[in-house]
Amino acid sequence: QVQLVESGGGAVRAGGSLRLSCEVSGYGSANYCLAWFRQAPGKGREGVAAINADGSTSNADSLKGRFTISKDSATNTLYLQMNGLKPEDTAMYYCALERAQYSCREKWYLLTWYDYWGQGTQVTVSS
Repeated sequence: QVQLVESGGGAVRAGGSLRLSCEVSGYGSANYCLAWFRQAPGKGREGVAAINADGSTSNADSLKGRFTISKDSATNTLYLQMNGLKPEDTAMYYCALERAQYSCREKWYLLTWYDYWGQGTQVTVSS
């Protein structure tokens, strides 16, 4: 059974940093695309960044330079380093996995591709 468990969210002031983690268990294939999404209150879920098995990354243009996705294959953990946080970054952050993909798709930000989702971790940024 594949499980994704996020952690690391919390409350922070504008300009601060957080690092989110997503522990992946029960997935045995070497091919995958892992991604972070977020959903702010009253808004749809949007893609933040994605990474595939060989470490290639894709990022939302609006977040480049502030958010960095990475992974530790030894511990099956996905990370999202978030710097320079703004109040508009307040959202529930989710990790997701698309199975059996050699690389993330060009439109990696489409929710429909992903087979497994975590429960989310809340990030709240105050001004």
